[in-house]
Amino acid sequence: MKQYVIIGNGVAAAACIEGIRSVDPDGSITVVSSENHPVYCRPLISYYLEGKTNSKRMLYRGENFYEKNHCTVLYGKSVQRINDTDKTVLLNDESILSYTELCVATGSSPYVPSMNGIESVPHRYSFMTWDDAEKLKEDVTNRSKVLIVGAGLIGLKCAEGLKYLVGDITVCDLSDRILSSILDTESALIVQKHLECNGIQFLLSDSVDHFNHNTAFMKSGKEVSFDILILAIGVRPNAGLIRDINGKINRGIIVDEHMRTSVSSVYAAGDCTEGKDITIDDNRVLALLPNAYHQGFCAGVNMAGGNLTFTKGFPMNSIGFFGLHLMTAGTRYDGDQGGTIYEEQSENHIKKLFCRNGIMTGFVLVGNTERAGIYTSMIREKTPIDTVNFELLKKSPTSAVYSHNIRRKMFGGVV
Repeated sequence: MKQYVIIGNGVAAAACIEGIRSVDPDGSITVVSSENHPVYCRPLISYYLEGKTNSKRMLYRGENFYEKNHCTVLYGKSVQRINDTDKTVLLNDESILSYTELCVATGSSPYVPSMNGIESVPHRYSFMTWDDAEKLKEDVTNRSKVLIVGAGLIGLKCAEGLKYLVGDITVCDLSDRILSSILDTESALIVQKHLECNGIQFLLSDSVDHFNHNTAFMKSGKEVSFDILILAIGVRPNAGLIRDINGKINRGIIVDEHMRTSVSSVYAAGDCTEGKDITIDDNRVLALLPNAYHQGFCAGVNMAGGNLTFTKGFPMNSIGFFGLHLMTAGTRYDGDQGGTIYEEQSENHIKKLFCRNGIMTGFVLVGNTERAGIYTSMIREKTPIDTVNFELLKKSPTSAVYSHNIRRKMFGGVV
């Protein structure tokens, strides 16, 4: 009987359990969880902070998930070291677990650069976990002045979650626009104006030079006073366990299409990995919940002796702020290789479609995200643009954009 060990207890780990059990109903599964919570939906922490969801709805799977799948979960534990020769892992309490197959699903951690005076700030937080949200909720009052360093997805969702709990929120970022990793200037401006209308203040193209207790001294010369500091500058994949045994890593753990690492009997899945992005035909970290699930399930199936591949990963984000929804996917190209193939814009809406060599590679939608599944499907399947009804695609994407024969193959019948 196989002994499976999964390091981590997020979405990738839950999917790995389901993948294992789809092939092997009997092997033992042990999950090492640094957090003291069952698997939960991390994107919901801002809604939990805001009071729009509760602890029961935070759970990603039912309360009997581990029992149903005959798993042992070691809560509040972490792995200090993998011994791939002996096929064991050493925990932080000095106990040792043996494994036949191992999955590293350790996720990512907040990136905090060296910042002068940061130790003098009494109330500072990250915003990555359920516990972060719990602690922050306990600390703020309706008079709190909050400074968020970082205008990415994490920082802005934190701002939304705090808006009705505190008195004042300022978000600063070195970039000249918000959400700079996924939005261009025009798209970002629409979202920024919407956030400003909802009381969020911004200091862009500016960064903190140093802190002194509850004051941030900006490089522009401005001074920002605050009671609560949120550091949302970015994240880094937790790849150290594989690095320590000389496994291949770049920014994240390198995995193949079966989710195997370069170390025998060791797999990896989720935000700690780098996998193939089909829109650039190269590896990158794809730190997204759907990808984490697919990677985890794929790893679990293969750990149990099955044969499954995950070959259609690409970056995608779907998010909303104060009722304004946006979706982005894939990669934007400019120049000879490709670029924008369609664009429409109004005061509160923008749509941009991108292609490369006749294949759709990405899109940005702000304001109206309905029927975006057609666009993601075209990216995933690398559907040539000249094989669809492009006039219909750009205005009203439905399955009707595909030819009659393609629809027959897609839906398995006469359409």
